[in-house]
Amino acid sequence: MKTELLIITALESELKREALPHGVEIVYSGIGKINAAVTSLKAIAQYAPKLILNFGTAGKINPHLNGLLEIGKVIQRDMDAEPLAPRGSTPFCDRPSEYLSTGQYLCGSGDSFVTAQDPWLQNQGVDVVDMELFAIAAVAHDHQIPWHSYKYITDDANESSGDDWQSKVHHGQELFLQKIAEILRN
Repeated sequence: MKTELLIITALESELKREALPHGVEIVYSGIGKINAAVTSLKAIAQYAPKLILNFGTAGKINPHLNGLLEIGKVIQRDMDAEPLAPRGSTPFCDRPSEYLSTGQYLCGSGDSFVTAQDPWLQNQGVDVVDMELFAIAAVAHDHQIPWHSYKYITDDANESSGDDWQSKVHHGQELFLQKIAEILRN
């Protein structure tokens, strides 16, 4: 089965399948980079998309941001193999340490829920943090499929993030549906 546009989202609580326009396919990856990578690989094989959209929730590092953001660059925030390679880079690996798209914000992906300040994130200029995008972008890059990502800010990446995320996980759906409508019009 082929599709022009494939959406990859971690959880159904973030974006309901029945809310999507007819003909738009979605897969749910589950949380984390490994789940996102495996799901992305399977979905590409099944749907052969021409464009991958990632939608999900994020914690904000930049205190001035709110709402739905389009991500332009993603890095790994939890790859820390120093002294073999600088944080964010995988040692002995020729894959990129960052992936680029069309947005303006920087997302740091990692397999942890951020609940405290991390000076490294601020030093890198990270705007938001998530748990899947780096893997999705890496798989899309390997398959030469363009990707775009939209993150809805649910929390401040602090000690109350868990509660804040749970109460706001579904709040970004309507904004993302508006973005999908714009994309389908173009």
